[in-house]
Amino acid sequence: MVIEMDEKMKEKLEYEQKQGWTKVSEEEKNQIFEFCDGYMNFLNMSKTERESVKTSVSLLEKAGFADINAVDKLKAGDKVYYVNKAKSLYAAVIGKKCLTEGVNLVGAHIDSPRLDLKPNPLYEDSNFALFKTHYYGGIRKYQWTSIPLAIHGVVAKADGTIVEINIGEDENDPIFMISDLLPHLAANQSKKPLNEAIAGEDLNVIVGSIPACEIDEDGKKVEIKNPIKNNILRILNRKYGIKEIDFISAELEVVPAFKAKSLGFDESLIASYGHDDRVCAYPELCALIDIEDPETTAVCLLSDKEEVGSQGNTGMHSMNFELFLMNILEKMDYTSPFDLQKLLSNSKCLSADVTAAFDPTFPQVNEKYNSVYAGNGIALQKYTGSRGKSGASDANAEFLGYIRGIFEADGISYQSGEMGRIDEGGGGTIAYILANKGMEVLDCGVPVISMHAPYELVSKFDVYMSYLAYKTFLK
Repeated sequence: MVIEMDEKMKEKLEYEQKQGWTKVSEEEKNQIFEFCDGYMNFLNMSKTERESVKTSVSLLEKAGFADINAVDKLKAGDKVYYVNKAKSLYAAVIGKKCLTEGVNLVGAHIDSPRLDLKPNPLYEDSNFALFKTHYYGGIRKYQWTSIPLAIHGVVAKADGTIVEINIGEDENDPIFMISDLLPHLAANQSKKPLNEAIAGEDLNVIVGSIPACEIDEDGKKVEIKNPIKNNILRILNRKYGIKEIDFISAELEVVPAFKAKSLGFDESLIASYGHDDRVCAYPELCALIDIEDPETTAVCLLSDKEEVGSQGNTGMHSMNFELFLMNILEKMDYTSPFDLQKLLSNSKCLSADVTAAFDPTFPQVNEKYNSVYAGNGIALQKYTGSRGKSGASDANAEFLGYIRGIFEADGISYQSGEMGRIDEGGGGTIAYILANKGMEVLDCGVPVISMHAPYELVSKFDVYMSYLAYKTFLK
């Protein structure tokens, strides 16, 4: 039997992704643009995980959050945070419900693909001083040549002194660069696959070319071994008080010197380094700041090391997040040894991480019926992983139904899909780590064009929808 449907019935039954901007009033558009101005400012101040934590703490303290270590007792309505070794951050607004009933948690990561300086980075060759680097995370190496670069990070000296370095961002700063071959001499390089055209050991950053000059008492030039390298060391010592051996205990990151900028004639998009995953971290932080007196305790988690597997004492595999929760339990007089596990098992979590937006220039890597699009709202991903869902956290249908329900009730624009065709590749998030603790977890983040490139692209509409979505979930 064939049942004919009128347009109203068809609209009720069929699911169709809709362009978000078509539903936005002029007033809402202004709200979106204003929120994204704050986000772009955050990006420009937060190009590393350390800088992200520092900027986030400033925002939290301005909103009345206190360091949990400075608080003796906690009660409903209190706002606290904890910094884990300067590179990850946990914050909470204490709710009215019993903590063993669970918390509402949104978790993002604040590390991004980049180049790290090697332990012994500085050398001289053919009239140049250069830094050797080791790439961090999944980069496409050819994208990092011939672009302006900046150096951010810290140097820990043997006497305990910490020296902060940020050079290449100010208009008056010099920048740095990795060279590439001119097309006239690149015949052999051009025959190589993209992933082999630039080798990891070829990502050498040019940092200077003037040799040091030293005159003795008789007015004669003193011969200096590696004079260009020596001159760079003199500059670094004069400006930062460091010596070459101090590189051994340094964390110096080479990042694009680009500023976050509005893109397009209509300024509807944002181009920036580090959208993955600060485009989720900033909205979740703002959502937590805007929560007042929640029924369920609301928690924001900003982790490190996601791009390299979430290992280490600042990554999501660390026990330090549980320590933060135990600290809250202790300051609220919970005493059972099972309280932490009850809290974890009864919690709900949005893993706030980005996904790949459909790119019309490269449609072949996507399956059109299950793609997500820039400008259609926040993206729900039931699972990530690769091939046969390897490494995925596959969210329960019941939890997805719950999330849909609260989003639809608050008018949140959302979409759902996968990250590309099944066997084209894949990716993972921190979702499985939190799910392993017993939580209900769903990946929920912003679609990105050119993910992991030095300059990534997102829609301002999606950024704002992520803020509204996280706020709806947390409250």
